[in-house]
Amino acid sequence: MEKLNSLADLKKLFPEAEGTYQPPKKAEPDFKKQYLEAHFSNKGRGGKTVTILKGFIGTDDEIKSFTKSIKKKFSVGGGIKTGNIVIQGNIRDEILDFLQSNGHKVKKVGG
Repeated sequence: MEKLNSLADLKKLFPEAEGTYQPPKKAEPDFKKQYLEAHFSNKGRGGKTVTILKGFIGTDDEIKSFTKSIKKKFSVGGGIKTGNIVIQGNIRDEILDFLQSNGHKVKKVGG
């Protein structure tokens, strides 16, 4: 067997495999429909505004996954604090539209 000098040499070894690999697709988790309240606040955060989603019902893993999907969709930071989902920035309207398009009931609360 001869020495491989580049990736092109691998194609010579397995010509029938070129272009056949399809990575498995990860399905977005299907969350049960929720009734949520969307708030925004800057109290106790040094003037930084956050969007708070209250009322999520589910296990710890479900709320973590739900929060991760929102953070990934809007490319923002955030986390979970005392059962509420805290998203950095005042993007309440965008989150409202996104959640409603996924079948969740969301009520805008405050300002």
